[in-house]
Amino acid sequence: MGTLSGKGALVTGGSRGIGRAVVERLTAEGAEVVFCYERSEEAAEQVAKATGAHAVRADLGGEEDLARLFAEAESLLPGLDVLVNNAASAEGQKPLAEITDEEYDRVFAVNTRSVHRAMRWAARVMRDGGRIITLSSLNTQVPAPGLTLYCGSKGAVEQFTKVAARELGGRGITVNVVSSGATDTDMLRGANPPEALEQTAGLTALRRLGQPDDIASVVAFLAGPDSRWITGQNILASGGLLV
Repeated sequence: MGTLSGKGALVTGGSRGIGRAVVERLTAEGAEVVFCYERSEEAAEQVAKATGAHAVRADLGGEEDLARLFAEAESLLPGLDVLVNNAASAEGQKPLAEITDEEYDRVFAVNTRSVHRAMRWAARVMRDGGRIITLSSLNTQVPAPGLTLYCGSKGAVEQFTKVAARELGGRGITVNVVSSGATDTDMLRGANPPEALEQTAGLTALRRLGQPDDIASVVAFLAGPDSRWITGQNILASGGLLV
């Protein structure tokens, strides 16, 4: 039996990259998992078939889709014990003066509002002793030009986490953030030229890019029983890119 046998988990954005690795790891640990995806239907079906997890199509920027996702999770899971807020938008990576209101609204709807709504829902239905884990980014501590929307939206969820940890601690629920460094995903490679990735790997203490499994391992630890004394924290999972 795995460390999460009998537990129910919802993972947002579970069809690719880090989210997929998280779904694979949590199911391997015995959890019953529901995950959502927006566009990658074929990839989502592959994950569901390989892991036994339940795939739900949902646009996290939409109120109706969020409500439906939560309702389906409640109907499919034995109870909610783990919430992993992974899905995020990296739109609007451009100079501050060029960002549009539409880009602002979209990024904050997906990266911030949906996380807040998911945490509010979890605060109501999660079983005592549960785990809330939100993926953030090393960029909130090492900001770069063109990332005002991404860094701002992620910085907000880091603050949500600290307050929620205080509010929910009396029920044994822990609330933490995992801030990944440069992790080898389609999103990372789509936003950076190969030479930049090589340079980043050289600046990392472990001399490589992170892999989705590296981040999933941290998430799985925080989702399991051995993390019971860790809450309100931002765990830097960067391979020593920032020390």
